[in-house]
Amino acid sequence: MKNRLERFRAFIAAQTGIVLEADRDYMVDTRLLPVMRANKITSLDILLDQAMAGTNPSLTQSVIEAMLTCETFFFRDRPVFQVFREEILPEMIEARQSTRCLRIWCAAASTGQEPYSLAMILDENAAALKGWQVEIIATDISSMALETARSGLYNQFEVQRGLPVALLLRYFVREQERWRIAEHLRSRVEFKQLNLKQDFKSMGEFDIIFCRNVLMYFDPDTKRHILGRMSQSVADGGWLILGATENTSGLAKELAPDLRVPAGYRPRHHALASSRIVSRMSVRV
Repeated sequence: MKNRLERFRAFIAAQTGIVLEADRDYMVDTRLLPVMRANKITSLDILLDQAMAGTNPSLTQSVIEAMLTCETFFFRDRPVFQVFREEILPEMIEARQSTRCLRIWCAAASTGQEPYSLAMILDENAAALKGWQVEIIATDISSMALETARSGLYNQFEVQRGLPVALLLRYFVREQERWRIAEHLRSRVEFKQLNLKQDFKSMGEFDIIFCRNVLMYFDPDTKRHILGRMSQSVADGGWLILGATENTSGLAKELAPDLRVPAGYRPRHHALASSRIVSRMSVRV
């Protein structure tokens, strides 16, 4: 069994880039028990062997998805959204006046709370964005998470996590015991299934990329490859925003931190210019 679990950890890493620590092998049994029951498989050994064999793609996908951590909530790490509203969005509106186009990518969007949080902020700034083409593309490896995200339907616990009551009443409609986000916001977010280990160059460049709280699950080489490719997807003058505990140190020389934004990075020459502005402001104060 130990050898099989080692192979399974290697299998998950190869498929998703996610590192399953050996001291958390108990999670394999716990998370895969519902998959065993749903497929009437009598032992974990049989399930792992069939999943790794790949002869049943649907089963393999179910096993992979069961091992994913889909933790998210509305306005997670509130200071990031405050800076987005007060600093990043006004700056991008000014910088993109000639094209009047704004593209945002939420990578590893899980069940959709992050892109919908951004959609609410954009809706609050509708007057400044009148006549603009605004795209929010949200991706995730999990088809189950994306199904929830596309529906925009959340239970009471989920809407209570981070969502101010005023925004709940303004942007959601009660449906029995759950809440559905307003259709005009739901239609503004395009959800796509994407494994970050795969090529995403065809998606084009983005003015702002949110890739938060997912790199922590990857090994250093996978982080380096993803960040290297993602840095090429940041449009000139754009932003890459990571999770609060994540950074690009030693992983993406093309990006440098912007001191105004928690875990915010920009193409290096823009980040350095912003740092000089912040430094001059500090001297004047």
